[in-house]
Amino acid sequence: MEVEVGAELCFPQLLNSSCRKPTTSLPEALLLHVVLSSISLLTVALNLLVIISVSHFRQLHTPTNILLLSLAVSDFLVGLLLMPVEILLNTSCWFFGDFICSLYSYVSFIITSASIGDMVLISVDRYVAICDPLRYSSRITERRVKLCVCLCWLSSVFYNSLFLKDDLHQPGRFNSCVGECVIFLDFIEGTVDLVLSFIAPITAIIVLYMRVFIVAVSQARAMRSHITAVSLQLSLNLPVKKSELKAARTLGVLVVVFLICFCPYYSLSLVSVVSDSFVSFVVFLFYFNSCLNPLIYAMFYPWFRKAVKLIVTLQILQPGSREASVL
Repeated sequence: MEVEVGAELCFPQLLNSSCRKPTTSLPEALLLHVVLSSISLLTVALNLLVIISVSHFRQLHTPTNILLLSLAVSDFLVGLLLMPVEILLNTSCWFFGDFICSLYSYVSFIITSASIGDMVLISVDRYVAICDPLRYSSRITERRVKLCVCLCWLSSVFYNSLFLKDDLHQPGRFNSCVGECVIFLDFIEGTVDLVLSFIAPITAIIVLYMRVFIVAVSQARAMRSHITAVSLQLSLNLPVKKSELKAARTLGVLVVVFLICFCPYYSLSLVSVVSDSFVSFVVFLFYFNSCLNPLIYAMFYPWFRKAVKLIVTLQILQPGSREASVL
């Protein structure tokens, strides 16, 4: 009987303090591994293509694409680091110690916060491009966008170090048994994090895109009604390029998909009792957004498809490939 109990433990030699192994059956665990590992590999590969495309081709060095590059970097890290660990946590015990657990939690919070910040910056970029197009090129420059991206990541590092400082100083303090990896925020910390990481960004994104949507609809109606340039400028204050409208629609899809995957993740903090399987599903749904983003680029951005073709065929290794036309 003792052998049977020990066989169910993560660390059989620690009978009184070891966690129990997940009770997932072998076929179910194998299927879960294959499916989630495939999604992880696909996420890494697709976002790596985005990173190479925007970094390599000079035509793609625009403020908007720099924001997409930052988002692709966070999505790449999700597929490379967070998804594999999430697979491990759902199918096995935690064997890497308390310090690595705390470090993983810290890194995951940083990546998540940076992704949210990127979405807010993308919304601001589209807001200025659509609602103030004549001053867009002077207000939204590559240098300023790069600075904003750097501040976004640095703020994420600093912000999460404040919330997780206790767990980083005393790793494993909230673990109930050996072989577990959990993170805990008290009521005050959880409430502040909910406001700063969920309510405030969501509100900003929705308000900005509602304004963009209103202007875009007005622009489309004006074009269909053949309003003169003068009356169009009077009604909308500034003319909007068709390419900017198309970019706004594409990035609007990106934002909507992000919200669909993002909202359940933070809504967990508002629910008192949920099953472990549901928590795992919601977490992986949030991570799955990192795989969907490059697929959205492939569907709506011809430049991404052209860039991928040049990358896959290794034409980017040829001299002068950085100047290739992909737009």
